[in-house]
Amino acid sequence: MANVSASAPAAAPAEKSLLSRVVSGFTGRLVILVPYAWLLFFFLIPFVIVFKISLSQTAISMPPYAPVMDLGEGFSGLMAALKELSFENYLWLTEDPLYFNAYISSVVIAGISTVLTLLVGYPIAYGMARAPASLRPTLLMLVILPFWTSFLIRVYAWIGILKPEGLLNQFLMGIGLISSPLVIMNTYTAIFIGIVYSYLPFMVLPLYSSLEKMDNSLIEAAQDLGCPPISAFWKITFPLSLPGVIAGCLLVFIPAVGEFVIPDLLGGSQTLMIGRTLWNEFFANRDWPVASAVATILLLVLVVPIVLFQHAQARAQEQDR
Repeated sequence: MANVSASAPAAAPAEKSLLSRVVSGFTGRLVILVPYAWLLFFFLIPFVIVFKISLSQTAISMPPYAPVMDLGEGFSGLMAALKELSFENYLWLTEDPLYFNAYISSVVIAGISTVLTLLVGYPIAYGMARAPASLRPTLLMLVILPFWTSFLIRVYAWIGILKPEGLLNQFLMGIGLISSPLVIMNTYTAIFIGIVYSYLPFMVLPLYSSLEKMDNSLIEAAQDLGCPPISAFWKITFPLSLPGVIAGCLLVFIPAVGEFVIPDLLGGSQTLMIGRTLWNEFFANRDWPVASAVATILLLVLVVPIVLFQHAQARAQEQDR
C-alpha cells in the first residue's frame, strides 16, 4: 500500500511535465504557423493569381482577359484553360523599350532617393540615440507623427509648397534670395523631395534601433587611445549600425521602386516610372495580362535580391559561430 501511495504523487508531476511540453510545442508551432499563413494568404495566393493573369490574353469581357478558369467545369475544364496559357506577354515586354526604360528609371530614382534618405535620416537617428533617455520617447513620437495624417494629404501639401506661387518661392523671394520663382514642380527634384519626406521614418527607426543599442564605451575607449572623432565614427559607429542601414535602405528602396502617387502628383505626366506604367495598363488600356506580367517581373526584381541577401547573411552568421 505504501508503494502504491508513494508512486501516485510521483506520476502527477510527470503528467504535468508531459502536458507542459505538449502545450509549449503547440504554442511554438502556432507562432511559426501564423506568419506562414499570413504570407500564404496575402502574398503567395495573390501572386499566383497575378501570374496566371499574366499568362492570359486580353479580351473584351469582364474580367478583361481569357481564359478564365471555372472550377465548376471540373478537372477537364481546368486542363483546357491551362493549355491556353502562354508567355506571349513576357515576350512583348522584351520587344517594347517602354517597359525596360520604366524599370531602369524606377530603380535609378528609388536608388537616388534611398541614398538621400540615408543622408538625411542618419544624423537624425544619431542625434536621437545620443539624446537624454527622458527625451527619446518624445523624439520618436515626432518621427512617427506624420503617419497620423493621410499620405495623400501630405503629398498634396507639398504641391502647395513647391509650385511656382507656393510657400517656398514666396519665402525665397521675400528674403531676396531669388528674383523669379524656381521651377520645382513636375521635375525629378520634386519627386526626390516627396519620396525622402514620405519614407524618412522608415529609415530613421531602424537606424535609431541599431544606434541606441550600441555600447558607448567603445567610442570612449577609441578616444582614450587617440582616435579622432571622425575616425571613431567610421571605424566603430558606422560598422555597428550597418544592420540598421541595410534595413532602412530596403524599407525605403522597395516601396519607392513601385511608387505611383508621388511621381504622378509631384513629377507630372512625363515621369516614367513602373508604377505609372502599371496604372496605365490596368485602368487606361485595360490590358490586365500585360500589366500582370509587368507586376510579376517587378516583384521578382525586388524579392530575389532580398532572398539572396538573407541567404548570405545566414551563411555569414553560421560561419561566425
